[in-house]
Amino acid sequence: MSIKPRTDLVPNTPEYETIPLVKATGFREYDARWILEKEINLLGIQALGLGLATYVHEIGVQPRIVVGHDFRSYSLSVKQALIVGLLQGGMEVLDVGLALSPMAYYGQFALDAACVAMVTASHNENGWTGVKMGAQAPLTFGPDEMGRLKEIVLGGLGVARPGGRLELIEGFRERYIADVAAKLKVTRPLKVVCACGNGTAGAFAPEALRAMGVEVIEMDTHLDYTFPKYNPNPEDHAMLVQMAEKVKETGADLALGFDGDGDRCGVVDDTGEEIFADKIGLMLARDLSAIHKDAVFVVDVKSTGLYKTDEVLKANGAETVYWKTGHSYIKRKTAELGALAGFEKSGHFFLAGPLGHGYDDGLVAASAVLAMLDRNPGKKLSELKTALPDAWTSLTMSPHCSDETKYEVLAKLVAEYEALFAEGGSILGRKIVEVITVNGARVHLEDGSWVLVRASSNKPELVVVVESMRSADDMRDLFRQEMKPRLAAHGVTDYNQEI
Repeated sequence: MSIKPRTDLVPNTPEYETIPLVKATGFREYDARWILEKEINLLGIQALGLGLATYVHEIGVQPRIVVGHDFRSYSLSVKQALIVGLLQGGMEVLDVGLALSPMAYYGQFALDAACVAMVTASHNENGWTGVKMGAQAPLTFGPDEMGRLKEIVLGGLGVARPGGRLELIEGFRERYIADVAAKLKVTRPLKVVCACGNGTAGAFAPEALRAMGVEVIEMDTHLDYTFPKYNPNPEDHAMLVQMAEKVKETGADLALGFDGDGDRCGVVDDTGEEIFADKIGLMLARDLSAIHKDAVFVVDVKSTGLYKTDEVLKANGAETVYWKTGHSYIKRKTAELGALAGFEKSGHFFLAGPLGHGYDDGLVAASAVLAMLDRNPGKKLSELKTALPDAWTSLTMSPHCSDETKYEVLAKLVAEYEALFAEGGSILGRKIVEVITVNGARVHLEDGSWVLVRASSNKPELVVVVESMRSADDMRDLFRQEMKPRLAAHGVTDYNQEI
């Protein structure tokens, strides 16, 4: 049995150097994330590796695992500590080196490995670290797996076993890029801004896009783990503004932006307007459902309501299922239903069947957008966007709410909306017709507009999104006159960004 971690250790003490530090809050719904040194130490990471190895043996899966790390000043050290724990637990470790998360996922297929552990803080601020894990490609852990892993690690239940082995996989970056690029060869001339926010994707995306046959204009593609301009997050306004300016400056056909670990893709069109991922997903669904009749798509509850009402999708026999937000949930539901694709509003795209392996990969998503443009040689991306029905959707807003209280606050908000619905209530003069509670509360109004509040699965925040079928002003009113005061009544007022 391993040493039981503690939660009260501090740096610069003998105990910190000899006992694992692991805060329970780091075990999220579908991955693990901590502030390094404050919430977990390297011995804690080692304990996580041993716990993961123990869990893999417990469920009877082949103990062969792909590991990689993103570009942070400390990620290599974290990965090495994780590997020590995995080796201690009897795992065969295949280290693919500096990687995007989807490159590690690809390794499960290409290297015949059942398991994956990718060390990444994704788009979180410096200081954060974490691990995305899976034991059944293309899926990553959900609440059940994370819950059991938490029990093993925090309970000191890790079991040391013989048989640990480490293999360094050379040249895997090139193999991954070749696989991604092989899906497409663009035939029309396209000029593409490739924005990476100085994150890990800068070592992969420009080369992959050029191999797809487009002209690439690089933007913040040199690696710099201080993130001197902004965190690499194509859902954040700061990055989108820079992408838009670069499109206008260069006359590019579009900009593609990638997050810190390359599993998400953001899009700005030829006019410099950002297209939120759920709208890009709808455009892709229209395009793909024309080729693949009766296709099934999975989208998260933050996504536009147009999937249900779009006449093109109806004509193509497409079916859309709304499901829980979170890359693990959408990925799992896409696989469960045998769906052609899953789309999450945060920019995770899950292309399956003939399109991809079914996991979230920003470069595969980029290739799908480029393929859509290639199939519509006479149209600009902005024209494909304006062909969609009107709907005004907000940015994703994330007000701070501590990990210890966010689910309690959310439960109160859900209860309020359910009671309002039961009473035949309304929001801004429109009757509530449905409250979907599969993931927080998505409150549908009689004109098709909706508001959503849910808990973030990986940060101490709530998540707020609103959509109006009337106007941009009405969309802002849904936030300012409904959501903002309702959350403020529960002490939630500090937003990362507001409309």
